[in-house]
Amino acid sequence: MIPVIGLVAGIALGLLLQPTVPSGLQPYVPIAIIAALDAVVGAARALIEGRFDDRVFVISFVSNVAIAAVMVFLGDQLGVGSQLSTGVIVVLGIRIFANAAAIRRSIFHA
Repeated sequence: MIPVIGLVAGIALGLLLQPTVPSGLQPYVPIAIIAALDAVVGAARALIEGRFDDRVFVISFVSNVAIAAVMVFLGDQLGVGSQLSTGVIVVLGIRIFANAAAIRRSIFHA
């Protein structure tokens, strides 16, 4: 119940305060969101399969976001930022859909 309350409070504060992202960080936000979503969907799969560990989730969440941000930063420095960002999104997208399919199979047995 605490995560749901935190989610609702975060959404409410975001709508109320309407924070802005500095222009220098804007290329990193979508990648960070996709990386975080990958960790959350992976955690949901682990929870359904009965092997969830909160320590693994936190480490996965932080490391996914950090590695994705570093890859996009390096891509920007090398002049191939958009191509590397696309690669990161594709790889993480494949992982998200694979975990979602596993969740679906576990729930619906199909």
